[in-house]
Amino acid sequence: MADPTMSPPNQSQLNVAASTTQRRQHHLNLESLAPSPSSSEHVNRLINSNHYISPSRPIYSDRFIPCRSSSNFALFNISLPSPSATAGSSPGDGGKEDNPNAYAALLRNALFGPQTPDKKDWGAGAGGRNIFRYKTETRQSMHSLSPFGFDGLSGPGVSNVAIKAPRKVSRSPYKVLDAPALHDDFYLNLVDWSSHNVLAVGLGTCVYLWNACSSKVTKLCDLGNDDGVCSVGWAHRGTHLAVGTSNGKVQIWDASRCKRIRIMEGHRLRVGALAWSSSMLSSGSRDKSILQRDIRAQEDFVSKLSGHKSEVCGLKWSYDNRELASGGNDNRLFVWNQHSTQPVLKYCEHTAAVKAIAWSPHLHGLLASGGGTADRCIRFWNTTTNSHLSCMDTGSQVCNLVWSKNVNELVSTHGYSQNQIIVWRYPTMSKLATLTGHTYRVLYLAISPDGQTIVTGAGDETLRFWNVFPSPKSQNTESEIGASSLGRTTIR
Repeated sequence: MADPTMSPPNQSQLNVAASTTQRRQHHLNLESLAPSPSSSEHVNRLINSNHYISPSRPIYSDRFIPCRSSSNFALFNISLPSPSATAGSSPGDGGKEDNPNAYAALLRNALFGPQTPDKKDWGAGAGGRNIFRYKTETRQSMHSLSPFGFDGLSGPGVSNVAIKAPRKVSRSPYKVLDAPALHDDFYLNLVDWSSHNVLAVGLGTCVYLWNACSSKVTKLCDLGNDDGVCSVGWAHRGTHLAVGTSNGKVQIWDASRCKRIRIMEGHRLRVGALAWSSSMLSSGSRDKSILQRDIRAQEDFVSKLSGHKSEVCGLKWSYDNRELASGGNDNRLFVWNQHSTQPVLKYCEHTAAVKAIAWSPHLHGLLASGGGTADRCIRFWNTTTNSHLSCMDTGSQVCNLVWSKNVNELVSTHGYSQNQIIVWRYPTMSKLATLTGHTYRVLYLAISPDGQTIVTGAGDETLRFWNVFPSPKSQNTESEIGASSLGRTTIR
């Protein structure tokens, strides 16, 4: 009697039961035909066992064996469909964005460009051209590979970023000052700009102060006929000025009161280089020595640095006041620390006098130096690793270097034979501008306290003011120069 709780089997269950019974009978018949088969017969039966096809559904086992007849290989075809294939496709597939042919066309255009020949053109129909040959018509930028289409094909909500135009530097000075008796001597340093925006200039036996805010000119001192000004240097606070003389003395002046407060001796010959480090003043002389002077001490100098074999013409303290770089007429560049009396680093690659020295305000230990007429090169050094980084041949005598504190750029002034001023972008050392106007060697250079303006001096007895660097707040905005600032005046 049938169980009333049991439902009658459906047709699919009956088919499964029948197929199972048939498979069992099939295996029984094989076993009855070959009760003890050999190994070769057994392999043959395994190879020919696929002659049986299940009438209901596939048999699943522990391995997945794909059926190639049901695979859609059209998904992997990146060529455009032929017209015959397009005509044979169903009407409902042609306009769909997820159609494999449409996707293949978009992928091919994105990767290879719209001008890429179809697969059918790769053979003899392509006119015998080499598909791997470089073609200018398929050259694209890397942005063309983006699915957003930066080459004018961007969709809504996607904006193209405009490339900033290179900064322009005015090719003419905005102010020219006459500077009578400004010596044409490579080894002197007669111009310096204070943090209070006052320019000090040594003219003959006198020192003059020019206030950049009010354009007022003040005569600070006159050394007399038996002496002369060889160098000037402002202290960091901008209140005191050091003056190196041809008699080997260093005078300290209070600029606000125009009063000399001290005379310091120690050198036997002229003092052509000065450099301040807090309350420490370094002076370099033609007697080949460098004297370290503490203006708070009673002694004229606290230590003497020996190493150069000729006149010391360049001196610069690093921004952290830990290292002093010196250059001399012996073609040597030395680096000293605060406590050494012998150079801790020696660089001998220059082949002419080293007067141009500049420390980078952006990277600790980065030092630039320039050589004279027989060298003409700007070299870069890493004093932390004691390594020579790079060299740039400028084509003419390098007289001065100064680094911008607003941007990673520097300015060099030159002498024989072009007398030019060059603005460089570091570290590529690409030229932003080449400024001309001086008719003599541009021997003197100073930078304004805001870091935007430089002043250059030459033996043509002129001082020229140039706006070359952007302001600290807006580095991409070119400084505007009013017409009222243009003109030519005399310091005296």
